[in-house]
Amino acid sequence: MTGFMKFAYRYLFLFLIAVILFSCRKVDFKKESGSFEAFSEMVQAGVKPIALSSPMSTAEVELFLPEAKRIAQKYGVEVFREPNLIGTSLFDSSVVAEKEVLILYKGKNLEAYQLLKNDVFGLMSNGDYSASKKEAISRAFGRLLGYPETRINNLLAQNSDYRDLEDFGVKGQELIWFYRDLVVAKRFYGETLGLKMISEDENSATYQIAGDSKLVLKNIEGSNYSGREAKSVALALLTDNLETWYRYLQTKNVEIKYTLKVNPEGAHDGFVAIDPEGYLLEFEMFRMHPENERFIPELKSLEPLKTNLGSEYNFYASITWLYYKDMLPMENFMTQNLGLELSADQGWAKIYRLSNNSYLGLVDEKRGMNNFAEKKLVEVKFNLEEAEGWEEYLGKTAKDSVRLSGIFQDLGGYVFRF
Repeated sequence: MTGFMKFAYRYLFLFLIAVILFSCRKVDFKKESGSFEAFSEMVQAGVKPIALSSPMSTAEVELFLPEAKRIAQKYGVEVFREPNLIGTSLFDSSVVAEKEVLILYKGKNLEAYQLLKNDVFGLMSNGDYSASKKEAISRAFGRLLGYPETRINNLLAQNSDYRDLEDFGVKGQELIWFYRDLVVAKRFYGETLGLKMISEDENSATYQIAGDSKLVLKNIEGSNYSGREAKSVALALLTDNLETWYRYLQTKNVEIKYTLKVNPEGAHDGFVAIDPEGYLLEFEMFRMHPENERFIPELKSLEPLKTNLGSEYNFYASITWLYYKDMLPMENFMTQNLGLELSADQGWAKIYRLSNNSYLGLVDEKRGMNNFAEKKLVEVKFNLEEAEGWEEYLGKTAKDSVRLSGIFQDLGGYVFRF
């Protein structure tokens, strides 16, 4: 057999092998090529620190690798062949069993992945790769993949025992304030502000702010509070009729802490009033601004609820402002433990959506209207469809950001009830 014929037979043999592999492949290479190009662009732009190809067999990787390198070179990124992807709770482990992936990366991000993988090996060798430590690794890997916290939460819920508030059905929020003179407080909120009363008894009254957002007034007498605790809280009442409210409250001689400020170029306008026993009420309106790009569409979808004063005097949502010394642990608590989404980032203040009309706001006490206090005259109640299930779950999985003593307290000492 001549050299040429040997070459021809060898070429034919390789060609037939390639045909067999392509005909039997489980990966759609045309689709994979499109996805790989999209991910390459994201990595190049810094949207994703790293990106993963679909899991492939070794033979499939061999076939796809030249195309992968071509695409990566086109976008100025790198490709790393990973035969043993890090095991986390983000994905079903069976999906990558005996499979390889290609990792797209730029700069030092591959090193970050490898350091994380070393941490996993260390935990596994000590038999300690489970529960909270595995969740922490999974979250770190998710952030490397450029996933937002909500996406990480959803993946954890699919592949582990992780749950957040949404899994137990969030129905709304009640902000609970305590008063020495409950009669005067009820007159202020029911008559002066015209809020609609939902229920009352001898020691409390519940008012509707808007939709599923409620304010509960309680008598200090008979409670666990002395009344000397700090009012380290503020309630933002969202309305588009700031000037109407401002003029009206002035006619009623309501004490104003901060006068009405309007800045057409700013993110929000508002003024701050003080209720009969010193709680702060922030009448506020948000406008389109870089920090509100997600927030405004949420607010625009809400129907204003008119008060008993008339249609001009309305509110469509509320923000409960809570004040902290250390913001980062509480940001993690909101997004990871509770599973809430960030609606607006003001730098020193973060706004999270709890339900349709209720928001929670975290404020750095160095910049806010109130100071941090160990003990405060406020409680926050989350209305859930399955409150008992949530309390049982949180009791089993509570981390440093939650203390359990019959009630739930965050690191700032705020009482959460469910």
